[in-house]
Amino acid sequence: MRTRLIAGLSGLAVLLPLVVFGGVWAVGGIVFLALAVCAYEYASMAFPDDRDAALGWLLLGSWAWYAVSIHAPDQTPAFFAVWMPCTMIFVTLRPGEDIGRSADRLARHVMGVAWLGLLPMLVRLRMLPDGLAWIFVVLGIAWLSDTGAYFAGRSFGKRKLYERISPKKTVEGMVGGMVTSTVGLWIITSIGLPQATWIDVLAFGTIGTAAGVLGDLSESMLKRAFGVKDSGTIMPGHGGLLDRIDSVLFVGAFVFAYVTFLFR
Repeated sequence: MRTRLIAGLSGLAVLLPLVVFGGVWAVGGIVFLALAVCAYEYASMAFPDDRDAALGWLLLGSWAWYAVSIHAPDQTPAFFAVWMPCTMIFVTLRPGEDIGRSADRLARHVMGVAWLGLLPMLVRLRMLPDGLAWIFVVLGIAWLSDTGAYFAGRSFGKRKLYERISPKKTVEGMVGGMVTSTVGLWIITSIGLPQATWIDVLAFGTIGTAAGVLGDLSESMLKRAFGVKDSGTIMPGHGGLLDRIDSVLFVGAFVFAYVTFLFR
């Protein structure tokens, strides 16, 4: 626990000043580097027998999607129109490729880029007029719900949420996370987003927390499918970077969709 706490606080001490004072460029740089680390971790899990080749293609796809989603979001369909057939060619026509596993490998490539492609949503949020506040909304949902779920689960947890995937998660823990997140989001929005209504705060605290839990469960499912305990070892006591941001990926996507379609 001590190692885990020190590693977490050290990371916050470096990242938070960059996010607060560095503007869009700092967030963009962090996401760009995070994509490289996450692509490496995903390639190591999904393609243990062919990691280097898979990593190259995953990086190409992830960084290309990053560039398109930030600088030319209207061209996203055109990106997929090019990238998808190229990926099929890369997977199915490579010399020595096991044809019987081609469909599985293609699915792993597509899922990897689609999953990592959620990360640039943080940059899109930072580019908004109240971008810094929206970043804190995402981080607040992810971190506050996780903290609340941990303590509520330890104190009151009895009913398993999804034991087959994550034996330690409980329904009571998730409810506790929703309460903690909602209270925290009320404070964050009061300071940074005064135009937010109580309905917005309630949606962020409940649906946002549920999105984070689903992100966590999804990564746990993938790790079990790939036969690994952690996505990596980059963060002492925490595992890999994907282990730390699995909920942030889903929460960021939810908040971006909410801001785009519902927030006024």
